[in-house]
Amino acid sequence: MPAPQTRRPVDPQTRRPTNRQPIEAEAPMLRTALRNLRRHKLRFALPALAVLLGVACVSGSLLYSGAVRSAMTESWTASRPDVSVEVRPAESAGPPGTGSDGPRIDEKLRQRLARLPGASAARGTLEGGAFLVGPDGQLVGSRAHAAGAAYVPGRGGADPRYPLAVGRGPRDAGEIAVDAASARRTGYHVGDRVRVVVAGKVHRVRLVGVFTAHDPRLTAGGTLTAFDRATAAGHFAPAPGRYSSVTLTARSGTPPTELADSVRRQLPRGLETVTRTELDAEAAESPDSRKLSQLLLGFAGIALIVSTFLVGNTFTMLGAARAREYALLRAVGATRRYVQRLVLTEAVLVGAVASVAGYLLGIGVAHALGGFFDAAAGGVEASVRPGLLEPTPLLAAFGVGIGVTALAAHLPARRAASVPPVAALRTAEPPAPASLRRRQLLGAGVTALGGLTLKAAAGSPDPMGLLLPAVPLLLMGVALLTPLLATGVTRVLRAPLRWLAGVRGTLALANVRRNPRRTAATTTALTVGLSLVAAVTVAVASLGAMARDEAERDMPTELRITAVDFGEIGDDVAPRVARLPDARAVTPVTGTAIETGGDGHGDGGGDGGEGGGEVLSAVAVDADAVPRIPALHVRSGSLERLGAGGVAVTREAAREHGWHVGDRITGRFADGRGRVDRRVVAVYDGPEALTPALLPTDALPARSGTEAREAAPVESVLVTPRQGRADGLKREIRHTLDNPALLVQDRADVGREAADGFSSLLRTMYAMLSVTVLIGALGVANTMGMAVHERVRETGLLRAVGLDRGGVRAVLVLESLVISLLGAALGLVTGGVVGAAVVGGQEGAVLTVPWGTMLLLFAGSAALGVVASLIPSHRAAAVPLRAAIGADGE
Repeated sequence: MPAPQTRRPVDPQTRRPTNRQPIEAEAPMLRTALRNLRRHKLRFALPALAVLLGVACVSGSLLYSGAVRSAMTESWTASRPDVSVEVRPAESAGPPGTGSDGPRIDEKLRQRLARLPGASAARGTLEGGAFLVGPDGQLVGSRAHAAGAAYVPGRGGADPRYPLAVGRGPRDAGEIAVDAASARRTGYHVGDRVRVVVAGKVHRVRLVGVFTAHDPRLTAGGTLTAFDRATAAGHFAPAPGRYSSVTLTARSGTPPTELADSVRRQLPRGLETVTRTELDAEAAESPDSRKLSQLLLGFAGIALIVSTFLVGNTFTMLGAARAREYALLRAVGATRRYVQRLVLTEAVLVGAVASVAGYLLGIGVAHALGGFFDAAAGGVEASVRPGLLEPTPLLAAFGVGIGVTALAAHLPARRAASVPPVAALRTAEPPAPASLRRRQLLGAGVTALGGLTLKAAAGSPDPMGLLLPAVPLLLMGVALLTPLLATGVTRVLRAPLRWLAGVRGTLALANVRRNPRRTAATTTALTVGLSLVAAVTVAVASLGAMARDEAERDMPTELRITAVDFGEIGDDVAPRVARLPDARAVTPVTGTAIETGGDGHGDGGGDGGEGGGEVLSAVAVDADAVPRIPALHVRSGSLERLGAGGVAVTREAAREHGWHVGDRITGRFADGRGRVDRRVVAVYDGPEALTPALLPTDALPARSGTEAREAAPVESVLVTPRQGRADGLKREIRHTLDNPALLVQDRADVGREAADGFSSLLRTMYAMLSVTVLIGALGVANTMGMAVHERVRETGLLRAVGLDRGGVRAVLVLESLVISLLGAALGLVTGGVVGAAVVGGQEGAVLTVPWGTMLLLFAGSAALGVVASLIPSHRAAAVPLRAAIGADGE
């Protein structure tokens, strides 16, 4: 009886029978991968650190964004414990106005709702901006979140929204209460005299109470000032006797939905009812927190992309160094699939370790972001802790860390699997790499495509849609061309470096030229990081210079008074300044708009805009002061007649509408509150702030109180000083107004303020992009460290022929320096081109290259290259001569 035949194993790649036994059964993959990681732990350290930084950015961004959302939601929920239902204008009706056709939320409606069977209380909302002034004379806290509100005591004499910690609630216009955080920040105590700025006016009041409050504005770093109800109504009411909304408290046992149904039946058209559940859901969906989260995650994604280059380069270099190891595995029975999976398993383990460490570091990043973005530390920190085990940041950390590492190692793993078993018998250097010709052609094509897209973006009115594909294409093309560029640069540097460093320079350049692909992979991470930094630097510097020039050019007078962000200018500012002896002319500037009607010519120019005429922007000014503004150049007519039923228009507006001096402009104000019927008395040229038409201030519809502020806020006050008295008048105005919420500026101040906004943006962008540059520097250090392992025998031979330890260190330092400067030069040039394209897409922008900053970035890259080589060069020089000569490079 014949013996049974044993089936031979089949090679999964060739599908042919083989005598080699698969190695999986003899050597468990996880154990082998762990052994390899322990063996090469120093080589995996820097790529793991790069992934760690990227994961920390992602997890920190998610933790911080979640903490902000949680803190804001909790603050919003706790800030109004008495709210069961809110009545407010419907979205289709717009904000509560004062016209007869607008929704009316007034005291009568509040009283009617308070009498509903299911309501225990109804409260009218009186809130607005109010700046608290500190003992140092500066505004306290975030200007965007400086708020004032009405203190409304209940039946027990206390306001449930603002429970008092010390003192009592305010009772008249001379008293206020403030939140406890602001009291601690300023050192104010009950009984102190303090200053508050409301509607552009400074009020000196007495602090009578300090309350605790959970309010999203406090969480965002703002202040909260409470006034008595009558004073708050004078400050914040949309109109006399009106409220912006009404909130109701349900009686015990009455569901909010039932109360909402009862309220809904009592409401006039244009108002809506919102339950507490719906209000809390709206608070949780903060558009600002979403934008911040997207911004932070965008920068974190850039850091991860740069990390991918470093990880891929590391596994590529390791694959080349371990080629004999992989060949031996193949020779003893390992399949290609096994080798590939082994490399990927190593990558997954590196990514897992980096993810754990990165998540822990991300907790610190979240706290640091809270301080960087000026959020209230207590609220954010308290919300970070319960969010540490939320699934989204945890899954994102491990998914991103492991996914990025595995993705970057995929191509090197395929190359490792392709090493043939016969390579184990080779003792010489591996064969020379394939020609770079195909890569160079592809790089030239991709670079040309990116350049053309970038050029199209520069000429586009909306360049962002083209910049998004153009920048990656350009960077990809530069990366593909880097081997060719590296060869050319080293050829140019050969003579000067030999003259400066002798044989050491020659050896360093030879090492750079030895493997152009590796040099390109090493510089790519640094190139990407610095290109983004350079693009931001050029674009922001150019736009900042444009903003400064425009602000100075658009300044109509030598001095200007404006309010700080989110502030207002009181209607008493201009009269007070006009009384100063050195003020030659003072005018408030108020923006408005006119809906013109008819054909605009002659006396029969229309009936007030009933036929749907065009909208003409206009500026209301003091008719007596405007003729003395030197920036206005009258082409025909006279500005002296502006107050006598006149209107002045620019030459552009006159040409567009066919107006001449003597023509009548009829229509109505765009807000529908008054009619216009005036003759053109002058045609002029002037700065943009006083165009395209001028009206006298008394031509605006007469209003009073809060209604006037809402309808026609004063935008600025222009001051023309007497000859040579600008500086003195500037000091007099500041002393007279004594209002920290007002800015008194000359042309230099205005230009500096316009540029400062861009400088702040630049600092923020630098902080975000610094991680990518750091990862690029880690790539250089990683390559130099790996080179030390590969060149042990080579180093020994150099030592044997006379190169001392200092010479070995110098060679590696010079090599690292050349690689770093190559990456820096490519990054700065590429980024500069991208920045120029961004500037080219902005009308009126002039390209401004901050050469000092660019040179500083270039010098900083040189310093990074030197620092990155210090440890590898020291280790190379420390290898004993005898051991180095006998080494095989592994």
